[in-house]
Amino acid sequence: MILVFGGAYQGKTEYAQGLCGAAIDKADHAADICDLSNGGKPDFTKEIITGLDAFALRCVQEGVSPADYFRERRAQWEHCVLVATDISQGVVPIDAGLRAAREANGRLLIYLAEEAEQVHRVFCGIGKRIK
Repeated sequence: MILVFGGAYQGKTEYAQGLCGAAIDKADHAADICDLSNGGKPDFTKEIITGLDAFALRCVQEGVSPADYFRERRAQWEHCVLVATDISQGVVPIDAGLRAAREANGRLLIYLAEEAEQVHRVFCGIGKRIK
């Protein structure tokens, strides 16, 4: 598994497509991407899974640990490129639920980074392999 993370709107998905050898054109390769920011559960048959931060928020709202969700399905996503927005920077939310989601997202990323063969950070469209 490869983990790609970085801030919002930094070009993470396009970078992940490049890691997969896919063309940058999203329209041609939308079938290879599961975008969790629109709701739903991860489709581990896809090559790229994006929107892990939105998934973590939904898990917290449902009383589920996103790290445990992924831990229980380890064999299903080991071939994927997982794309996550780093929401650990900036102002801490006042809302307790959003703070809990932020913590859960961080714990998910820690787990995924430990399990990953490679970890890449993307900033301004430029990726750097850090593991």
